[in-house]
Amino acid sequence: MKVSFALAVGSLAAGLVEGANAGNGVVQWDIQKKPPPPEAKRLGKRASTYEEAVSNEEMRGGYFASCTLGTPPQDLTLQLDTGSSDIWVPESTAQVCRKSGGCTFGITPSDSDTFRITGPDLFDISYLDGSSAKGDYFTDVFDIGGATVQNMTMGLGNQTDIGYGLVGVGYALNEAIVGDTGSASSAYPNLPVTMVNEGLINTVAYSIWLNDLDASSGSILFGGIDTKKYHGDLARIDVYPTQRFYTSFKVALTSLEASSPSGSDALTSTSFPIPTVLDTGTTLSYLPTDIAMQVWKEVGAIYSRDFQMAILPCSLAASKGILTFGFAGPSGPKINVSMDELVLDLTTDGPPVFTSGKYKNQDACKFGIQNFTQAPYLLGDTFLRSAYVVYDLINNQIGIAPTDFNSTESNIVPFPSASAEIPSATPVPNQAQATIPPAVTSPAYSASPGFTDSAAGSRNKNAASGMPEAFGVPQLCILGLSTMMIMVGSGVFLVLF
Repeated sequence: MKVSFALAVGSLAAGLVEGANAGNGVVQWDIQKKPPPPEAKRLGKRASTYEEAVSNEEMRGGYFASCTLGTPPQDLTLQLDTGSSDIWVPESTAQVCRKSGGCTFGITPSDSDTFRITGPDLFDISYLDGSSAKGDYFTDVFDIGGATVQNMTMGLGNQTDIGYGLVGVGYALNEAIVGDTGSASSAYPNLPVTMVNEGLINTVAYSIWLNDLDASSGSILFGGIDTKKYHGDLARIDVYPTQRFYTSFKVALTSLEASSPSGSDALTSTSFPIPTVLDTGTTLSYLPTDIAMQVWKEVGAIYSRDFQMAILPCSLAASKGILTFGFAGPSGPKINVSMDELVLDLTTDGPPVFTSGKYKNQDACKFGIQNFTQAPYLLGDTFLRSAYVVYDLINNQIGIAPTDFNSTESNIVPFPSASAEIPSATPVPNQAQATIPPAVTSPAYSASPGFTDSAAGSRNKNAASGMPEAFGVPQLCILGLSTMMIMVGSGVFLVLF
């Protein structure tokens, strides 16, 4: 990706908002932990707030929104993704749909009177797990919870091996067409910008409350924040640019601490400050190998050669240990993540069983923090459920606070204008310190016994001294990223802090 057009795309995003006839509203999608309904149940318009049912599809890897597209409307279930920037949908005649006997999550273009092709064979997106989608760009009516967006530009996947589409809400530079054509002039107003232009919200910003892993409700809120969905105060931290322009929600992770009834440890890495992207489109979280190994050792996770990832007994979900993530330097916010948010099913047809080692005969689950060998790293849903996060694409800032799990109250505060800063958020002082690498030391692993004592009765007393076996000899490598999708070709991975 060349700097010349990338800078222009950043300017374009701001220009599209300037002068927009923004109203005073917000648009909200509710999250419900249940299978997508055959017909999206419209909850109706409440003042200027819109709601739509969304399901937490853990095994499919993300949070899915029920939307409609076209005239007359066709029901769709699309994954919400802060790590990409296009809405795209599979065509019902795509090969993946024919193989599966039809795509529940695809569309039939000929059934919509308002469907218009805008650019043949221009939509092309690929992911690091090898999946992809290709086809045309088109415009049509798009409905999010009763708020209708006219002439929304989207991608049509008529050549795809993915059976569902995405709602990408990232920066304009991350649009697939910009990476494919190498031209800023190819960029178009994506969903958040179009919502501003059509007066639904006041600024290109949204907040996310995923709630806990087993929750029955949560929300995605465009154009505002909900002050009843987090504890304490929102801290406002900077998004870091790539070569002076903004491509992803990359922030500085500056500390990580493991705490349990047996003690606390400050974990360190040669990669601190760690550039991490806050990405709802990623199921797990991916950290540098050196600190990922420390985390595994603390919590009792072990690397499985068979599954190509760190795994652990499912019983460790009951562990009393927590991991504390710190951002933007010593004065920045800290988010606690408990073990019940980090232990996930490995398969849909029952857990496999450890066949050897200290966990022999125990059910095996995957661990929510894996390793990766290059920046930027990713904090996905296993982290984001524990944080209330506000994404401000105009001021290039993130608001973050500990989530209020299962809150039943709501107090929605809209952004008052296109350039307004995050409501009720306090800027973190001395953020320049976030780029100063701390000293790298070896943890004492005093927290390690407490992570396993509180949950697994078969703990090996010598576990803190080394990595035990599971299913074979443990090997550290770049993990197969089959559980996440990251767009390539946009240049977002080229430059670090």
